[in-house]
Formats: sequence, C-alpha cells, structure tokens
Amino acid sequence: MFAHLLLFVLWLGADVGVFVLGQHFRKRGRYTLDQRLALLKLLVEVDMVPRTAWALMVPVSLSVVAMGGFWAVPGWLLAATWAVGAFWTWLVWDAHLHDQTPRAQRDRRIEFVLKLGLTAFYIGLGAASLAGQGPLLAGWLATKALLFGLIFAAAIMIDVAFKPVGPLLGRLINEGSSDATELPLLRTMNRTRIWVWTVYALLLATAYIGLVKPW
Repeated sequence: MFAHLLLFVLWLGADVGVFVLGQHFRKRGRYTLDQRLALLKLLVEVDMVPRTAWALMVPVSLSVVAMGGFWAVPGWLLAATWAVGAFWTWLVWDAHLHDQTPRAQRDRRIEFVLKLGLTAFYIGLGAASLAGQGPLLAGWLATKALLFGLIFAAAIMIDVAFKPVGPLLGRLINEGSSDATELPLLRTMNRTRIWVWTVYALLLATAYIGLVKPW
C-alpha cells in the first residue's frame, strides 16, 4: 500500500514539475534561447520520474488488489505484470540513455505497443467488471481500473500530440527565435496541454475514488 501511495505522489508531483518547467520554456520574452533549452533539458530529466512511476504502477496496483483480497489474481498474471513493469521500466530508461539513436526509436515503438495493450487491458477489466462480467466485484475498484485505462489513453495522446515538437524544436535551434519558429511550437505545446490536464483530472478522480470508496 505504501509503495502504491509513493508511486502516486511521485507520478503526480513530478509531473507538476514537468508542467511548470514547460510553462517557463514558453516565456521567450523572459529567458534567452539558451536558458530555455536548459529548462527543456531539465524537463526531460524530471519527466523520467512520472514515466518510471507509471510503469511500476501496473504491477504494484495489481499486487495491492491481490493482497487486499479484492481479486484472487492468478499467480501467472501477477508474475506477468511484474515482468511487464520491469521490461517497461527498462524501455523507458534505455530510450532515455540512448536518446536520438535508432535504439531509442526502437524502444519507444515497443513501448507504444505495450501501452496500447495495457490500455485495452485496464479499460476492458473495468468495463467488464462494472457490467458484472469481470473479476472486480467492488464498483469503486472497477471504476478505478476503467479510469486507469483512460489515464493510459490520455497519456498516449500526450506523446502523440508532442511528437511534432522534435522537428519544430530543431528548427528553432537552427534558425533562432522568431514568430516563424516559435508560434508553431507554441501551438503544438498548447494542444499537448489538453491531454496533460486530462491526465491530472483522471489521476485525482482515481485517487479520490480509491480513498472514499463511494460505492
């Protein structure tokens, strides 16, 4: 239970730090381009905390469900989730340590497919349980599983929306700061923020339901 709570705090807390750094990166009138790029590098480092917490939340959350007696999770499934969590964590860090290489691109493609599978698993688990066809008998727990799947979906959309930032940032570095290089980057970051706020809202809703267990 403590590990589950700790991962939630690290996930949300560090993600707020990422958001704040991103906000300061946008302030072209306050910082030089070099300062803003330094902020962006720091953002990438801080972002490793929520990414790691997200990966580890999968086996930890299912272990908490099993230990709480809410679902007699099959041993093979529990072992599989820990293997998935460890593999996902490795993918995240391997891509980070080999950034801008074909190896990192491969890692991120595998991670993307893995996240799609986990999104389907949690949404399916939550929806089936709410319909009375799944293993989670408590309504609040089934709702948490469904919301966790939606968090996966929204977080995937963050990466999808953020993907154009790379080429736009490269253009900014090569050509310097101007409306032509800054405004397309700003628009892309603004679109990404929609999904960031969605993740925050879903995380808070998931935490609230887990705390009060309203049904």
